Amino acid sequence: MSKTLSIGKIRGLQQTSTGRGVFAICALDHRNNLRQLLHPDDPAATTRDEMIFFKVDLVRALAPVSSAVLVDPELSAAQIIATGALPGTTGMLVAVEASGYSGNPDARESKILPGWSVAKTRRMGASAVKLLVYYHPNAPTASMIETLVREVADLCAREDLPLFLEPLSYSIDPSRKKLAPDERKWVVVETARRLTPLGVDVLKAEFPLDIEAVSDEMEWRKACTALSEASVVPWVLLSASVGIETYMRQVTAACLAGASGVAVGRAVWKEATEFTGQARLDFLNTTARDRMERVTSLVNALARPWNEFYQPEPIGVQWHAEYPE
Repeated sequence: MSKTLSIGKIRGLQQTSTGRGVFAICALDHRNNLRQLLHPDDPAATTRDEMIFFKVDLVRALAPVSSAVLVDPELSAAQIIATGALPGTTGMLVAVEASGYSGNPDARESKILPGWSVAKTRRMGASAVKLLVYYHPNAPTASMIETLVREVADLCAREDLPLFLEPLSYSIDPSRKKLAPDERKWVVVETARRLTPLGVDVLKAEFPLDIEAVSDEMEWRKACTALSEASVVPWVLLSASVGIETYMRQVTAACLAGASGVAVGRAVWKEATEFTGQARLDFLNTTARDRMERVTSLVNALARPWNEFYQPEPIGVQWHAEYPE
């Protein structure tokens, strides 16, 4: 049964999805990761202008074949509008979190970017808000992260903007840098179960299995089905820097199991960071664009439309007077 959603949120979901109501979002809100990609031997050598120019070029090449772009407020949100790189027909999600995390590696804390807010995101014309949090259901900071999600969800409701939530899992075992393969599925699925009821509108989820440990694609689909059953909102699959062919297989499994699309980043454009000048533009306008077109076509064919989850709130005679200030 579909849930009633406010008119502003409905409009935001329309703006960020394809005509079929599925998400083909090109993600480039990377900050620390992009510094490392541009100068692997010395990330500190990466300049602000270098990152801005890269993001503007990327949006100019890929936004026309995406339903929306996911950007950050520090290096790209205003710049892609001011330069005309973002078409008026392409939606824009803007991140509100600070890059990285504070606290201990096994008890991570996420925070809103100082100087930025949900209200500013609405004011500058964004279609939706994206919040990234580091979350493990059994971490000492789990309740703190849940509170943050609720607070941002309340602010998004006030501004009538959809909230896309991106929870990233991590190991709380100091002896492990990443989750054990047998723990990953439980963490990703349980995270969806706990966080999506907190006012989230779309979940931006990790693939629920360690594909190096589980190669059976029927098992992939079963795990994605479990994720669909746990999430009370539409979910989209992030790419986590896997190769494009692997990602296409993951997307197929996810969409056949009920996912509503993708938010794909490095799987599409990662190699562009290895080039400069015209060579970079050529890569973005050929290989990367072709990849994004393939992803968009795949989700248009297989993904579950978000409007199977949501319907607009009733519009009465006095709607205009009753709509909150």
